[in-house]
Amino acid sequence: MCGIVAYVGETDSGHPLEVVLAGLERLEYRGYDSAGVAVANGGGISLRKEAGRVADLAASLAAAPVPAAISAIGHTRWATHGSPTATNAHPHMAPDGSVAIVHNGIVENHEALRAELAATGAQFVSETDTEVVAHLLAQQLTQTPDLTAAMLAVANRLEGSFAIVAVAATQPNKVVAARRNSPLVVGLGDGENFLGSDVAAFVGFTRRAMAIGQDQVVTVTAADVAVVDFAGNPVAGEEYDVDWDTRTAVTAGYPTFMDKEIHEQPQAVADTMLGRLTADGYLQLDELHIREEELRAIDKIIVVACGTAAYAGHVAKYAIEHWCRIPVEVELAHEFRYRDPVVNSKTLVVAISQSGETMDTLMAVRHAREQGSRVLSILNAFGSTIARESDAVLYTHAGPEAAVASTKAFTAQITACYLLGLYLAQLRGNKYPDEIATYLDELAQMPQRMAEVLAQEGAIKQIANELGDVTSVLFLGRHVGFPIALEGALKLKELAYIHAEGFAAGELKHGPIALVEAGLPVFVIVPTPRRPLLHAKVISNINEVKARGARPIVIAQEGDEAAAEYADYLIQVPASTPTLMMPLVTVIPLQIFACELAKQKGLDVDKPRNLAKSVTVE
Repeated sequence: MCGIVAYVGETDSGHPLEVVLAGLERLEYRGYDSAGVAVANGGGISLRKEAGRVADLAASLAAAPVPAAISAIGHTRWATHGSPTATNAHPHMAPDGSVAIVHNGIVENHEALRAELAATGAQFVSETDTEVVAHLLAQQLTQTPDLTAAMLAVANRLEGSFAIVAVAATQPNKVVAARRNSPLVVGLGDGENFLGSDVAAFVGFTRRAMAIGQDQVVTVTAADVAVVDFAGNPVAGEEYDVDWDTRTAVTAGYPTFMDKEIHEQPQAVADTMLGRLTADGYLQLDELHIREEELRAIDKIIVVACGTAAYAGHVAKYAIEHWCRIPVEVELAHEFRYRDPVVNSKTLVVAISQSGETMDTLMAVRHAREQGSRVLSILNAFGSTIARESDAVLYTHAGPEAAVASTKAFTAQITACYLLGLYLAQLRGNKYPDEIATYLDELAQMPQRMAEVLAQEGAIKQIANELGDVTSVLFLGRHVGFPIALEGALKLKELAYIHAEGFAAGELKHGPIALVEAGLPVFVIVPTPRRPLLHAKVISNINEVKARGARPIVIAQEGDEAAAEYADYLIQVPASTPTLMMPLVTVIPLQIFACELAKQKGLDVDKPRNLAKSVTVE
């Protein structure tokens, strides 16, 4: 949540503002209820902030420009403390104008600090925890004039999660930042340097980056980047190259980022599979620091994730248990560490997160490691906090996902889960090499099968158009169709703001059937006819809802005549799709439907209300 971008160059110019505004536009998926910038030069700090989108801020700046500057900081907000107003927007400036800051995260002891400052006569104009930090930093600068030293002193007083970036009126040639738990990365330029919540902040200007670790302070000038820990000890930064550019951060002719990312799914799945086989035909992961004998000794896997990523974990449960015969539990990350889970050295915790910064998942990872468990993470972001704190990492290589509601990250995560399951089956001897090769060959064919489903986009959109006035939708599925039913309902809630529920189809008679009434759309994800017993039971479910006047929207394999007979609307997926890999094709119609229905309502599908892309606070 919240997007941060900062820049420092060599001379006064309009370039700092240009960089910051461009970065904020690319970071707006992280938060979009208000935005602001502060620019610094020898004459002090100039501040501008507006409620609303980055475009509103840009219009304000065009109407009344700020001065040329050496450095600049910017922020696009997702409100946590205080309503989304211009007053609560970042940056926040100290009353004396000595310092301006932007902040991502939550300062958990802000009330105690506010009371302490108020006792000295400090007055506050906003409802935010961030303004407290601005006061503290200004106060510290009167005692410790160097901005880096002042930031160190303040950071050590804060509790919670934060990425704080500051400029000082007396030191406009530097930007200083502190990080605990919230994401922060440096962009390395030539005669200029950058800071951002993620690389999207500066990818239009440099492809070189440096990760900032936990409890570290970074000082950025035009010529140098220096990192110290919270004790003031120098730290060597870890540099890496960014493997995508600005072309992936624009809609590329699609009406929205979500449309673009739905259509990028075949490529995301293909890219997630790239480079996984060694010359002798064995699967390999990206970063593995777990000994093979430890993996062979694992007697339980726990998947920790939130939201859409958790549904990918539910798909993983079916595949890994089938291929590896290891029991798999799926836990919501925010519940995991609070229920005293049973984990030990024979437990493998698999953390799934698109950003690698999801705070609930990060806390679950830390708790698991404290209990002696090994952690393998499935991520889409290099250099992220979860990546650095895991024992092994499997990257999805899906590229940046700008739309808040996940699509291509989800199918890439499922693909990565399949690869993990096959890797463990290979390592533990559950499957013969030729069996592994067959599964991998089937997985390699999935992008083409996904493309065949995408080719039905027009027909799926027509269904959404015909159902544009619905206020409630149910989703039913069994086996690997169950988590897809959950994901379909979530997409509709996220994008169209209507009631939607996903159920295991077998639960229908145990209560949910009471919701079924005449005209109610019910999506049914039908298992392959190659599983006749399971298939017959779901066909029975279709009959049950249709008999009560509901409108079944059936997603079934080509040639499934039984499913077609009872469908009001039929969406077909390739008949050759293996049972366990069905989620990669059955989820696509649900994504398209939710996207189109939201558009029919005039809603912003890329930036749903109240949501942010990466939830970096608990």
